[in-house]
Amino acid sequence: MDLLLIVYIAGGVFILSGIRIIFEYKRALKFRFGKYIKVLKPGFRWIVPFIETIQVVDIRVITINIDSQEVMTEDNVPCSIDGVVFFRIHDPEKAVLEVEEYKFAIMQLAQAALRDVCGKVELDTILSKREEMGKNIKGIVEKETSEWGIMIIDVKIKDIQLPENMRRMMANQAEAERSRRARVILALAEEQAAEKLFEAGKIIDQSPSAIKLRLYQTLANIASEKNSTILFPFPEEVLPRPPKDDNWTLSKKISKVKNQ
Repeated sequence: MDLLLIVYIAGGVFILSGIRIIFEYKRALKFRFGKYIKVLKPGFRWIVPFIETIQVVDIRVITINIDSQEVMTEDNVPCSIDGVVFFRIHDPEKAVLEVEEYKFAIMQLAQAALRDVCGKVELDTILSKREEMGKNIKGIVEKETSEWGIMIIDVKIKDIQLPENMRRMMANQAEAERSRRARVILALAEEQAAEKLFEAGKIIDQSPSAIKLRLYQTLANIASEKNSTILFPFPEEVLPRPPKDDNWTLSKKISKVKNQ
């Protein structure tokens, strides 16, 4: 009886030790005495203990950081560039059997591709066309990894570190560009103001009452200060007097200029 109980217990332990649960986002490669048999799909699976083994592979999108690389651009500017690679395993069999440590291999390929791509262009191209640089790096890495059952989803350039003197020069250049734009805008504003004043002057010249109205307006502005003494260099009667209906015509023309 004791021997039968021991057999039952040993059999139970043997069966339980062979149970494997594979999650939906993983795949398992089954080996028997070290020889590849097949890929196990998600769910409840059982293998023969001590005879069969499995190696689990994650088929979700995986992220690998590209360590900062010292790059000399085409215009001889030293800079440090790092990035990130997004990839997914679409063929677990090839990813395990064709390459050792596929993550390490992808990282090495990405580093070499980053140095190669960024070293062939000028600094301005790297700064302004990061997306294009990432696509070029992706194309190089993807060409090598396609035989490993690995799909490169995207490659992004994260950060570009420049020497201190280069950063100062770029800051001065940006400041000079902003100053240039401000001067251009100011010149355009002066030009538009001059055009409006010219049109207003033509309307005023067409009416004898214009000088008088401008004089009254100037006197009103001076009087608002309440601390000024006003001296007339000539009698007010010397100014030309407009016709009776000229004030209405002038007001209409000035209103037209303001509306423009």
